[in-house]
Amino acid sequence: MSSMSSVAGLSKYLKTLPNTKISTFSMIFISFIAGTIVFLIDPTSKISFLEKIIYGGTFGFGLLGISSIMSGAIVQQWVSSMKGINLKNKHSMFLSLLSMIILAIIMIIGAIISAIFKIDLIINSIIFGSVLIYAFIILVLWSTSSIGFFKSGIVACFQPILTICMLIVITVLGYAGKIPQFGIISLLLKVIIANIIFGLAIFSFIKVIESPLKKNLGIGLLELLSLFIAHINDGSNSVEKLFEEIGEPIDTLVGIISFKVKDKEKNTNTKNNADEIKTLFISPCVHPGPLGVIGGANMPSILPERFNNFTMVAHGPSTHDFNPVSSKEIDKIESTVKEGIEEIEYSENASKFIRYSEKKAKIGVQFFNDSMILLSTFAPHGSDDIEFGIGLSMMLESKAKYNVKNSIIVDCHNSFDEESGRVLPGNPEVFQMLDAINKIKKEEQNSGIKVGCHSNLMKTLNKHNGVGDTGVKVMVIEVQNQRTGYILFDSNNMKRGFREKIIKEIEDLDLNEVEVMTTDTHSVNTLSNGYNPIGLSEQDKIIEYTKDTVKKAIDDLEPVEAGAIVKRIRNINTFGPNNSIELVSTISSIVAVSKITAPLIFILAIILVFIWIFYL
Repeated sequence: MSSMSSVAGLSKYLKTLPNTKISTFSMIFISFIAGTIVFLIDPTSKISFLEKIIYGGTFGFGLLGISSIMSGAIVQQWVSSMKGINLKNKHSMFLSLLSMIILAIIMIIGAIISAIFKIDLIINSIIFGSVLIYAFIILVLWSTSSIGFFKSGIVACFQPILTICMLIVITVLGYAGKIPQFGIISLLLKVIIANIIFGLAIFSFIKVIESPLKKNLGIGLLELLSLFIAHINDGSNSVEKLFEEIGEPIDTLVGIISFKVKDKEKNTNTKNNADEIKTLFISPCVHPGPLGVIGGANMPSILPERFNNFTMVAHGPSTHDFNPVSSKEIDKIESTVKEGIEEIEYSENASKFIRYSEKKAKIGVQFFNDSMILLSTFAPHGSDDIEFGIGLSMMLESKAKYNVKNSIIVDCHNSFDEESGRVLPGNPEVFQMLDAINKIKKEEQNSGIKVGCHSNLMKTLNKHNGVGDTGVKVMVIEVQNQRTGYILFDSNNMKRGFREKIIKEIEDLDLNEVEVMTTDTHSVNTLSNGYNPIGLSEQDKIIEYTKDTVKKAIDDLEPVEAGAIVKRIRNINTFGPNNSIELVSTISSIVAVSKITAPLIFILAIILVFIWIFYL
């Protein structure tokens, strides 16, 4: 879903736009400078240098500054009155500032050409610039505010009209010095026809690129884009309504390992009371995406809140095909887990944690009575999501070969680089994992399990550092005098090589085996870019937090009983393999087509408008 995740890159621009005061000051300053430059360029002017600065700056502020400031202040209110979204005051003012800069550049270019060739192009340059910013504003508003083409066209007129009106007033008053008089009717005719040309070009372009998504999935591209921006901007999850329209119900699996405090007054193999549970380790084959708080993106943080115990939500085999269409689908995972907990039978028997490998694939294995857990990683080689069908094959293979009732698969998701991709059917890595599973020896199980756990929110770090809401969680399992650390970061993958660095740095702690995992939360993907793995920054801080958490988990060790189960999650509404592929491929094709059609349409429109304004 990289096409969708890449929209998150907008956040670094949306969230760092200058505030209203800065934009306003910039408009005053730049308009004054632009007007001064135009007057200084004129070689025929007889006024003094100081007068050129004073008159030119006043002319620039009157023509550009006043109209832009007024537009920035009014357009936001106008769009809000039309029930538009995404346009806050700072966005409106910045849009006016950007439009004014475009107009100022074109006006200065016109002044330079006029001075070189001894012809008067300043008026036409201002008209041409006004028409260009009209096209620019209408495109921005239509794409982001959800008010439609017609309303966007009306609102977009405001700044150019104010500019033209200021030009008429200044010229009629004769304040503009060498700028000649002109026919108002001729000017208005030029503006109206030029705007119609640009309006038709924009309308045609948007309809062309929007039609594939509308035809294939029944949703509008601009609606999708504006709702995504609303999520990035305000945290709105309105885009989930679109996803619900295209969602596909699927059945998938969730693996659950439960550890409850040992009760000497009860016999083993007793059914569980939820209040007795010390720790839950959950591996849902549901993908935490697509991003932010949309769908299941923050599932690894939401799901633990539904339980009264220390709960770790790892990454089960799944890709973006299995993204829940809305956050309410997490309720189905919760209810399935709670049903499963009631069915778990407990035992004091467990094996040591043993690691097996085959080429790139590494499998960490631990048996708990009639169940087993497999932690899969390709580190230090890069990798991304393991497809559900492959995880299911691993599960069935291990269950049959080792005669266990439940096999829980965890995609450790802990070694990312931009060249690495998903693990899909037919990839060599699939057979490497299966070969590693076939090497497993069913280890002897002895009674006596201790578990300690602790979490740390890593409060000095945040999503900019790739750290999600639940920080780092550690579960230490002690069996047969072997202590194994299950370290889970709430992050979307991990910088390649950082896993190995973490393991090396905690060697001096009282652990015999360690595996480092990530939840694959996509809540961190609203920042910087589509990918934001942990370890890109602040590695030393992350390691210190991890060490402290491991120590406290060791201190928390106490005797427990363990039980596991794999349950089917029924009828969870997800993107689905069909619509997921359709959405990504359609957006990719739109991007490819836009690279060709946009230059053709807009260059042609610019040429026609240029000829109309300057020559006809």
